[in-house]
Amino acid sequence: MLSFAGLLLAYFFLVKSDERWGWRVGWLFRLSLLLATPWLSDDYARFVWDGRMQTNGLNPYLYLPSQLVRTYMAPNLGLTPDLFGLLNSPDYYTVYPPFNQLLFRLAARLGGNDLWTTTVWLRVWILLAEALTAYLLPRLLRKAALPSRAGLLYWLNPLVILELTGNLHFEAVMVAFCLLAVYGFLKQAYVLSGLALAFAISTKLLPLIFFPLILKRAGFKTGVWYLAGTGFWVSLGFLPFVSTRLIQNFASSLDLYFQKFEFNASLYYLVREAGYWLLGFNIIQTAGLLLSIGTFLGILWISWRQMWITSAVLWITSLYFAAATTVHPWYLTSLVAVSVFTRWRFPLVWSGTAFLSYHAYGNHPYKENLLIVLIAYGITYGYAAYDFYQKRPIRSLN
Repeated sequence: MLSFAGLLLAYFFLVKSDERWGWRVGWLFRLSLLLATPWLSDDYARFVWDGRMQTNGLNPYLYLPSQLVRTYMAPNLGLTPDLFGLLNSPDYYTVYPPFNQLLFRLAARLGGNDLWTTTVWLRVWILLAEALTAYLLPRLLRKAALPSRAGLLYWLNPLVILELTGNLHFEAVMVAFCLLAVYGFLKQAYVLSGLALAFAISTKLLPLIFFPLILKRAGFKTGVWYLAGTGFWVSLGFLPFVSTRLIQNFASSLDLYFQKFEFNASLYYLVREAGYWLLGFNIIQTAGLLLSIGTFLGILWISWRQMWITSAVLWITSLYFAAATTVHPWYLTSLVAVSVFTRWRFPLVWSGTAFLSYHAYGNHPYKENLLIVLIAYGITYGYAAYDFYQKRPIRSLN
């Protein structure tokens, strides 16, 4: 934690430094992690597992790791007990969309049965995505009449560097394709834009929450065609995996995610504690459903009422994470990317306090300290209130 505090202090000074030097330092930090093994997350093991399944002709959406590891053929496919031991959800079907799966497969093909080599290849894909982000951010900022140096708020952010490049989280790819989708839309290259958005969704499902906003801002007719085209491209990505069990298995894992998993939440934890107090048991199934409905209604309201599109994206994303049952630190990197197009700075504070959540992994068995969670969100929401009180003007890509 002290090391991360030092990185935050360095971040504060670096974003105020010479712009060209700042972009180079960001690259230096990222490239220094090229050969590192992820240390704050074990998700990469599932990426490798899914990739090795595909290189051996198996559909990753159809088999549980716990099923395969008990078969005689698993070690011959590179699905070894050592790799299985690294998995954090061996009894759940994969939830990673098709473009993610393609990147896993390519990394597994290039890395063979060597885990370290495969993780390096996974990091190469992330670095390529970050290169696209570094290209697009300054150009989009200038179109928004904002200084291009504001992109350093994302580029030098310690959470972004450590979680995306360091810990191999593919929010980096999603962010890059989302920026490309916006860039194409502004150029009226709607086919390119829709295809880029489809790739973003096929990496992480998060951009789906912006569909009501797109429909509102593009106009009903244009919006329907744009979203239909995007949906078509996403559907094509799933074609290689089509099976009668695909939707059932994929949906079951998503349902478990929203109805069972809980980590570093804010509003949900308050609701959960109220449930314990009133009913005496964990009400995650009911609370998760009600918060999801509330989030959906909130997204509709923001999409229809918010004047500036960049602030609408920021508030939609913030609402989604505020009401989520699980908020891993790397989720917030997308919110950091959005914030550079606005005058709001509470997402940067949130990205700093998010690392406090890792205190839970210092306990065996894993256990969160709710006081630390309360302090982290108290700082975040306190600064958000200050940000709102200041009534910072919002620029827009409109």
